[in-house]
Amino acid sequence: MKFQKPDTIISSSLHCICAGFIAGTLAGCTLVLLVMLLSAPAGATAMDDMTADDMHRIENPAAVRQGTLLFKGEQDFSVAPILKTDVQINVTGMIARAIVKQHFRNPDTTWKEGVYVFPLPEDAAVDHLRMHIGQRVIEGQIQERQQARKAYEQARSEGKKASLIEQERPNIFTTSVANVGPHEEIVIEIEYQHVVQYDTGSFRLRFPMVVAPRYIPGRPVAPKEITVNTFEGTGWAIDTDQVRDASRITPPVLHPDQGKINPVNIEVHLDTGFSLQHITSSYHNIDIKQESETGYRLTLENNTHADRDFELVWKPEPDKQPRAAFFSEHKNGKQYGLIMMLPPEQTRGEVLNREVIFVIDTSGSMSGTSIMQAKAGLELALAELKPGDRFNIIQFNSYTELLFQVPQPVTHQSLRQAKNYVRNLQAQGGTEMATALQAALKQTSEHTGVRQVIFLTDGSIGNEDALFRIIRQQLGNSRLFTVGIGSAPNSHFMSRAAEFGQGTYTYIGKVEEVQEKMQILFDKLQHPVLTDIRTTWGDDLAVEAWPQKIPDLYLGEPLLISLEAEALPENLHISGMVSNSDWHSAMKLQGGKEQTGISVLWARKKIAALMDQLNSRTEQDEVRRMIIDTAMAHHLVSKFTSLVAIDVTPARVREEILKSQSMPVNLPAGWEYEKVFGQLPQTATDAELYLIRGMLLLITGLLLAVFSRRYTRRYAFTV
Repeated sequence: MKFQKPDTIISSSLHCICAGFIAGTLAGCTLVLLVMLLSAPAGATAMDDMTADDMHRIENPAAVRQGTLLFKGEQDFSVAPILKTDVQINVTGMIARAIVKQHFRNPDTTWKEGVYVFPLPEDAAVDHLRMHIGQRVIEGQIQERQQARKAYEQARSEGKKASLIEQERPNIFTTSVANVGPHEEIVIEIEYQHVVQYDTGSFRLRFPMVVAPRYIPGRPVAPKEITVNTFEGTGWAIDTDQVRDASRITPPVLHPDQGKINPVNIEVHLDTGFSLQHITSSYHNIDIKQESETGYRLTLENNTHADRDFELVWKPEPDKQPRAAFFSEHKNGKQYGLIMMLPPEQTRGEVLNREVIFVIDTSGSMSGTSIMQAKAGLELALAELKPGDRFNIIQFNSYTELLFQVPQPVTHQSLRQAKNYVRNLQAQGGTEMATALQAALKQTSEHTGVRQVIFLTDGSIGNEDALFRIIRQQLGNSRLFTVGIGSAPNSHFMSRAAEFGQGTYTYIGKVEEVQEKMQILFDKLQHPVLTDIRTTWGDDLAVEAWPQKIPDLYLGEPLLISLEAEALPENLHISGMVSNSDWHSAMKLQGGKEQTGISVLWARKKIAALMDQLNSRTEQDEVRRMIIDTAMAHHLVSKFTSLVAIDVTPARVREEILKSQSMPVNLPAGWEYEKVFGQLPQTATDAELYLIRGMLLLITGLLLAVFSRRYTRRYAFTV
């Protein structure tokens, strides 16, 4: 073997050492810088020591909170004070009609443009927008999204007062307001309608008041890569290949030490039509006044801030529990109907052995009270396991970890090991949910019995559609049950994931609810499921009903159907399967209660179903056109349609500058700011992962340098 001369070897080795060291250092520093660039816009640490004056220099803000008005400027951002939020909800039977008014005042002598992002219920049918500026009221009109955006931008440049409302998610909307004059007060009025939830003998009305920070996975993309109908936003996050609208759904969050903003008033007028056993607010103090035998007026206690969802619960007297309800509306020559039917309660069947996979979110957003609720719920679920069952636990944050490589039989030893594992769980890191979901749905044993996946999370992610695809493609013979945790879970993701997973969605908003809510879930898991549900309409009438494929029903869940027809059929026949036995029922549809807004509820259900098809079918243009036509016909905001209101008279002359301002928002109640943001926004990005990779590359470079030096010393003088 031929060797180089020692001086040649030393020279070559020095080059190797330097190259390795420089490569490792550069790689590490590059990734560290990338982390800083990605995390800096979140405004987490930068806001910790900010004064009120510093707030006027916030850059790249966004707000995904009820009652936040973002003023967007060319160079900087400043605070726009919020006066108040007023909400009035009228509930008749199962139908809720809400008017949300956000009051703002422009404190400056300059003209402003505002961007207002807010949450609504995930099934809200938004059909009205009104902008009140002084004595002027501007009514919104429905247009295709790009057309509406173009009209708004032109009005803004011409100095006309204008407003625009766009849908980002089924439960997140953005309102833009242009040319707000000096010291003017603005009132943004939104109207929507939805169906009150009925489950296990109780009605629940939810009004979301805070949208939690979202975890944004994926590779950053340039603005030119943004798809049609998505426009670059003002959020701290960069749009990515997995979350194309990340910049529109990521908020800067006010540190809790700086107090709270956005006081909110809620007034509910409730006409149940039957006597109640009790009525209560789950998470807020309310004043209750009975105005008639079945009518109530409920008001939220003063000095309440928008930092957690509002929920009102009422339970009928045992003998007044509804078994069926039918609401109808005649509009534009068509008949519309909403049907609610509760199948007869089935007796508990044979208890089958189960394979249960528990998935628990341990990301930074779950810190504080959320992880306490999740762990308490998981411990109760473990206690429900029986000999003959098999189980496993999967936790996820930036990484996914399985307790066992494969599901294990229920024994004293395996349960003891599982309980110790749960007690030691801590919340930190990002929310890489996809790998955990895939691991949970993966069939890892020959077990052919009932397979149930119980998913405990706050759902604070931005890539919902990608996760829905995983569920639909990999569900197999599993059933997915989601348990929403915390003060502000992503109910759109949680409810749709459960629907695609042929399971149910349970919400736990505080530790005191864990026992009750988990017991309801256990009862559903142990009772027969009504499956393969089919409907037939009498008189051979052409009926367009949604959903077209009715999901399975668990104990205490009602059948809900929206329909459109030239004339209402007289009867509805329903059939299904319970414990391998046929089940049949019928319902008369004549004489139902007349109720306005049934048509928009039908249209909202149709649009939701078409959006699912849009993500799974190849006829993208055809389905998109159907969504637009339905939304336009019913004056509804959707992914492809927006409400726009424009004043015909210019209010600002072109010579006057149009400036912009911004404001941070509340952290959801029970969250820990430093766990979510801190020096690196753990839930918001995978910055921690980038940093670790960078440090590993740096260490690799140093090790390569040391190894090269030892190699040189060993062989330099070998002949």
